[in-house]
This record gives sequence, structure tokens and C-alpha cells, in this order.
Amino acid sequence: MGQLISPHGSKVLKPLLLEGKAREEELKKAQGLPKVKMTSRETSDLIMLGIGAFTPLDGFMGYDDWKGICSEYKMKNGLFWPIPITLSTAKSVADGMKNGIEVALVDEETSEIMGTMKITEKYSIDKAYECKEIFRTNDTEHPGVQKVMLQADINLAGPVKVLSESYYPKQFGDIYMRPAASRKIFEEKGWHTIAALQLRNPMHRSHEYLAKIAIEVVDGVFIHQLVGKLKEGDIPADVRTKCINVLVDKYFVKNTVVMGGYPMEMRYAGPREALLHGVFRQNFGCTHLIVGRDHAGVGSYYGPFDAQKIFNEIPKDALELKPFNIDWTFYCSKCRGMASMRTCPHGKEDRLLLSGTALRKSLSEGKPVSEDFSRPEVLEILKDYYAHLEHKVEIKTHAASEGIGMDAKNK
Repeated sequence: MGQLISPHGSKVLKPLLLEGKAREEELKKAQGLPKVKMTSRETSDLIMLGIGAFTPLDGFMGYDDWKGICSEYKMKNGLFWPIPITLSTAKSVADGMKNGIEVALVDEETSEIMGTMKITEKYSIDKAYECKEIFRTNDTEHPGVQKVMLQADINLAGPVKVLSESYYPKQFGDIYMRPAASRKIFEEKGWHTIAALQLRNPMHRSHEYLAKIAIEVVDGVFIHQLVGKLKEGDIPADVRTKCINVLVDKYFVKNTVVMGGYPMEMRYAGPREALLHGVFRQNFGCTHLIVGRDHAGVGSYYGPFDAQKIFNEIPKDALELKPFNIDWTFYCSKCRGMASMRTCPHGKEDRLLLSGTALRKSLSEGKPVSEDFSRPEVLEILKDYYAHLEHKVEIKTHAASEGIGMDAKNK
């Protein structure tokens, strides 16, 4: 690993993805094993295990790990971990499976065999308790709470062997990256201090500003965007990638930024998810995580800087990676540029507060967006995306009003 930070809880990465002959043999064996279907969240977690992003985990967690993480942020062996990584199945399925047997893990949407698992434990959980501890709410309007409450009744635990990364490498090409690859790039660049910028939205001026502040004090910034499943209304990863590419190309100094994508599905767990982002960013080789306003939040469930505060609430040795905290940022018309609450003396009437939610809302409603909000090249890509989206909706609506299916309409 050279001079880079060590992976979390380990001296080396521990990817669980089989390749070559070992994969072929395991896949052949999996065809004859009992099948356990996985939700999209469970599939994405399995892939994170496969690529080593969840080092040093060896599979889906048992009851003691689940309980310890919910209550004390730590697994049975004492390892710091902020969010349970679990797999659930129906009681009728679990009843037919004894501890010690192997099962094939199948993605419920694609029916692809994604891996195998040796079952070591079957258990039930208090879902409401998990939601209260992890999301700080039991409100089923919260997308993460919805996912947990819809889980099947029995959790299965055990070590896994991962057989597929699904569609991610094919769909996103170079933007999709395993931890071993990002570490190799950082080493080749001679970087020792790297700040990760978490993204699930296209980069607006605040994101750009956060990255450039970090570049002033670290060797480089890893713009690390989520390519897993998002909630309805979020902008797809391929569109976000175009936006990031044009922004980095035109507005950043060469060789100060590396771009990557990771396959985890958002939980929208706010502070707890910020900690999980820190865990796997350390595995990707980052020494810092940029934590701004409402990191990994949704709605009004969390305070704007709860994700910063939580890093002070965990043991100091829980993570080697450290938060890079930055105050609320905005464009100030009197400062005539980007600023933060710590640097701008002017009033709120002079400030254009920037957020991905506000940007999506304006663009989806066809409202004009100031170039102070986002770079013109980025806005052009987003306007084109929403224009095509609106066109598709019009076609679908017309087809429905005519009483015909989309397939017939498109022929």
C-alpha cells in the first residue's frame, strides 16, 4: 500500500470478488444451490464487499454485530462500524435452510447469481429499533426507513463469495473504480493526503468550492460519486458524470482531481451514513472526507451539520480517516463570489444558497437558473436532460390518453 492510509481495520484490502477459474467453478456450483433473492440494496452491499470497499468484512452480519452497531457503533469483535450490513429473506425460505449450508445469492431484479454464502446464523430483528438508531426516525416517509421496514422477517448471516459486479463497469466505464484501482492512481501521482468529495447530485458551485478549498491543503481530491440506485427524482449517474467531466476539464487545475464511482445504494441516513462514507473512503485510500451541509441527508430529518458533529461523538481511534468540515457555502452578490458563513459578512438577501434539491426543482419546473448557481456548461447538460425527460413524459401521457401502450406507440 506504500505511503497511503491503511484500509479500515486491516493492513490490506480484503476483496471478496472471485475471478478467473475460481469464479467459473463457484458459479457452476451456485447453479445447483438453494436460491436467496436480494433487494437492490443488498445486491449493492454485496458488490461493495466484493470489491473490498467494505474491508475487513467477510460477509453479511449476524445478530451480535447488528445489535452492537445499532447501539454502540461497533461489531462483536470491537471493530468500529456505523451501519449494519445485513441480508434478509422470508421466514418460509429461511425455515428450509440449516446453518452450515451454502446458498446462491440472486439479484431480484435481474435474476443474476451475484454470489454464494455459507449460512452461519438465522435471526430476527427489531426493525423499528434499527430505524430509530440508524436514521433517528421511524417515519416511513424517510426512504431509508421504508427499505428497512420492508425487509423480510429473517436475517441470514455468513461469509460470502462474490461472483459479479453487475452492470456497473459496463455502464460507467472508467468512472467505476475498485479501491485497489484508486489506491494505485494515488500512489502513481505521489499523493499521500486525499480528500473525498461525496456526490449524488451534479456538481454545482458549492461542490466546486468545497473541492477547491480542500485542494489548497491536501495533495488531491477524489470526486467520488454514487452510481448505485437513488430515490425517485434524483439525476442519473451518467448525466452527473457528464457534468463532472466538463466542470473538471474547464475549471480545475490538471492533476488535482481524480474521479471515481462506487456502487452502494444510498440509505439517506445522514450522520450515520457520513461515518460509513468515511469507512469505505479510507478503504479507497482517502485520508479525509469533505463534510459540508446536510451530508447524506434527506428532507428535514437531520440538522444541517449533524454529519460533522457525529465525528466528534465516536472514539478518536475509530477511524484513521478524518472529516474535512466546511461551513455552509453560497454565492454572495456583494462578495462577488463563493463564500461561507465563516468568511462572508453580508446578509441573507445577498446570498444565493446552493443545493442539489433546489437545482433539481428549478430545472424540472423549467425555471431559469442563475449561472451563479452552477457553471453554464453544467447547466446546459442538465437542461438538455430535463428537456428530454419532459418529452418522454409527454409521449407517455399522450399514449395513455389514446389508450395504447408505449411499445405500440414507439413502433
